[in-house]
Amino acid sequence: MTKRSIYTTAVHAGERGPAPDFTPVTTPIYNSVGYIYPEMQELDDVFAGSKAGYNYARFGNPTNHALEVALAALEGGEEAVAFGSGMAALHAACLAAGVKAGASVVAAQDLYGATYALLARFFGGMGVRSRFLDLTDLEGVERALAELRPVALVLEVISNPLLKLADVPRLVKLAHAYGAKVIVDSTFTTPYLYRPLEDGVDYVVHSTTKYLAGHGDALGGAVISSAADARPVREALKQVGGNLGPNEAYLALRGLKTFPLRMRQHCANAALAAEWLTAHPAVAHVNFPGLAAHPQHGLARRLFGDRGYGGMISFELRGGDQAAVFRFFEALQLCLPVTSLGDVYTLVLYPAHSSHRSMTPAERAIAQVGPGLVRMSVGIEDPQDIIADLDQALARV
Repeated sequence: MTKRSIYTTAVHAGERGPAPDFTPVTTPIYNSVGYIYPEMQELDDVFAGSKAGYNYARFGNPTNHALEVALAALEGGEEAVAFGSGMAALHAACLAAGVKAGASVVAAQDLYGATYALLARFFGGMGVRSRFLDLTDLEGVERALAELRPVALVLEVISNPLLKLADVPRLVKLAHAYGAKVIVDSTFTTPYLYRPLEDGVDYVVHSTTKYLAGHGDALGGAVISSAADARPVREALKQVGGNLGPNEAYLALRGLKTFPLRMRQHCANAALAAEWLTAHPAVAHVNFPGLAAHPQHGLARRLFGDRGYGGMISFELRGGDQAAVFRFFEALQLCLPVTSLGDVYTLVLYPAHSSHRSMTPAERAIAQVGPGLVRMSVGIEDPQDIIADLDQALARV
C-alpha cells in the first residue's frame, strides 16, 4: 500500500470500502453529494439515463428514492418526486402542468394562504392569470373553464382552513373536458382517507412535513403522478433545485411506517373534539366534515367511506377577534400554538396572522377567514385530555 502523508490519510482513510453483501433492514441515510463507478462508461451511462444509478445529489439520492417508492405505492401512483417542502412540490407540479406566462389557472377560493400567494402573486407577477372560485358551484367552475381554457385546476380535497370538500371526481371530469390538468393538494386527507389518482387526478401534492412524516421534525413535500407526468416534475426539480435532504427523507420514510395508525387516532380524536366543541357556548360554529350538520357530510362519506374524516377542525369563537384568540391560545396547557399541522401533538393556529397572513384583509374576507377563526390539528393524545384543555382555555376567553 502506498505510504501517504497524515493530511491525505485523514481525508481518505476508511472511505469507499467494498460493496456490502448484506441488505440493511432500514434504508441508510446517504449523505453523499457524488458517486463513483469502477468504469467511467458506467457514470456516462447514468448521466445519459441508459443505466439506473446516481451521479449528483440534485439529480437523485438513494434515501430519497426509497421515500419516493413508498409514497408512490401508498398513493397508487407510478412515480413520486420528493421536494424540500410542500410549496416546492406544488410549484413544480404547476410548472409541469404548463403554468407559465400567458397561461390561466382556475383554483379553489379558500386555498392555503401560501398556495393562494404562489398563484396570485408569484405566478401572477409572471403573467399568469388565476381565477379563484367556490368549487362547490360546479356550474360556475364549468363557466370559468370554458372561458379561460386554463392549463390547470388547483384544489385541496379538504380546504385549509374552512374544511370545505371538493367533489374531486366531478371536478376532474369537468377540467379534463376543457383540457386542464388537475393538481390536488391531499395533505389533509393522505392516502389513508382518499387516493385522488384513482379518480383521474393528474398530480397529487403532499406536504410530507405533516401527517406522512408526522412528528414535526422533517420539512418536505412530494408530487405523485403517472410516470409520464412525473418527467417534467423531476426536470423541474433538477433545474430549480428544491431538493429534499437525505436526513429529512429518512425521517419521513420512518414516519410513513406508522402514519396509518396515527391517522386512525387523529380521525377518532377529531370527531370527539368536534362534537364537544359544537355544544360549547363560547364557540359560534365548527367546521368538520364528520359532523352530520356539515353541508358536505354526504360527500365526505362518499369520498372517505368509513375510514374517518381527517384530523383537522376549525371553529369560530363567538364574538371573537384577534385578542380573544390570543387569550385562548395563551391559556392552553396541552395544545400547542404552532404554525403547522399533522403532528402527534395537538396544534392550534390563527389563520389570519399565520397561514393566511399573505392575503389582504379583503382577500381573507372573501375566503371567509374571519378574525375569530381558529384552526386545530388534533393530535394522538388521549381525547379527554385534549377536551379538558380546550374547556379550561375557552373559559378564559
